[in-house]
Amino acid sequence: MFVSCKEKAQEVAVDDTFGYGISTEKWPNKLSVNSEVKAILGKWPEYSAMDVSFDAIYNAANIEDLRLTLENIIEDQKLLEDSKYPIEFDKPQIKSRQKVFKTYVLKVKGDLIYRLDPEASVHEMINAYNALRKQFNVMLSNTLDTKLILDEA
Repeated sequence: MFVSCKEKAQEVAVDDTFGYGISTEKWPNKLSVNSEVKAILGKWPEYSAMDVSFDAIYNAANIEDLRLTLENIIEDQKLLEDSKYPIEFDKPQIKSRQKVFKTYVLKVKGDLIYRLDPEASVHEMINAYNALRKQFNVMLSNTLDTKLILDEA
């Protein structure tokens, strides 16, 4: 009688679905800005570069594409943060929206690093970017002169 002492090999389950396709169809669309804002943003090269990088997320076919696009957004966002803002947008309201956007970009990056589903974080990041773009519109459409209010007080 022979008895085998050989250990059985354990099967390790690997989640291969992480590296494969993603669907951008359910993602919110990028908010458009009015023509006056578009003209000012077009003269701001750091913003234009980040905007082009942001548009690339809608072309991401898989998680790796999203990861690479996100790295470009992070680099461009750093350059934007350090750039000279146009006088119309050199306001705390714009800079705070940009910080919120940066926070959600880093949240998506964290999801990708820890191999979590980035879907919800991507939605939040897009909504934060839309809030920044909406604030550009608000800043130029606001015709109220705050100096008049402050002088009266």
